[in-house]
Amino acid sequence: MKSLCNREDTEEVLRRLRSLKEDSARRWGRMTAHQAVCHLSDSFKAVTGGKEVEFAGSFATRTFVKWFALRVPLRWPKGVPTRPEVDQEKGGTRPSEFARDVAELASLVEEFASEGREFRGSLHPVFGEMGAGDWLRWGYLHMDHHLRQFGV
Repeated sequence: MKSLCNREDTEEVLRRLRSLKEDSARRWGRMTAHQAVCHLSDSFKAVTGGKEVEFAGSFATRTFVKWFALRVPLRWPKGVPTRPEVDQEKGGTRPSEFARDVAELASLVEEFASEGREFRGSLHPVFGEMGAGDWLRWGYLHMDHHLRQFGV
């Protein structure tokens, strides 16, 4: 399974990120490519303590849905609503300058995937508590989902 714990997988998503263009056409959803970059940055910041996101999970999402989303080799579904704190049309970070926002996201991915990274106290807004392996798998899958949204 691909994960940000594997350097090759991290390099893959970073390469794909750098091929994303501000005017890349979306294949689904309503966010623009630039909004997706900011959404991904906000999501990584929520894990590393740079952004607060309210927990909205349930027993089912903390157990069955989390296991399915992180372990079953199927692509994540399209159109799943996002938390307002990481929604760029609501409480998320507004896009600024595309190249700068992409560079910030790349830096966040590198930091997130760094060896020895601690995830203690990090709480996913839907999946709840996760170990380092789950966080790194989630990071890859979330990046992959939104990069595929724009054909990269």
